[in-house]
Amino acid sequence: MTVSDPSGQLAEQLLRLTRRLHRAQKRYLDPVGITPAQSRLLRTVAQYDEPPRMADLAQRLEVVPRAVTTLVDALEANGSVRRAPDPTNRRVIRIELTEEGRATLRELREARRAAVEDILAPLSAEQRETLGSLLTELMRGPDHRC
Repeated sequence: MTVSDPSGQLAEQLLRLTRRLHRAQKRYLDPVGITPAQSRLLRTVAQYDEPPRMADLAQRLEVVPRAVTTLVDALEANGSVRRAPDPTNRRVIRIELTEEGRATLRELREARRAAVEDILAPLSAEQRETLGSLLTELMRGPDHRC
């Protein structure tokens, strides 16, 4: 890639930074005993006012329902979530956060903060604010899914 391709260079930098952030998060998540995908599901369950359905989670995470089932199985096995019947429709299963899950979420927040701090350490407070503004603007941009 040459300097005459600034968009390609930016794309490469973003991809490299994303991989670096994933590696840092994995390093901090390993002691918690949870994978990044499980972490994402746990954080998503916590965002709902009422326990979500599996289909709600799959849609929010933009994954196939089977992927959610696998993640819920693992999180249920470690006590972070439980399946509960929907009070209004017995065919629907909802996913509830347990006390263990809430404790895990607190650990995850600390692990994520530490991982992000590792990545952002070279930036000043002003640079971090600028980066945050730029990322917010990019997230608002048009959706160009492939």
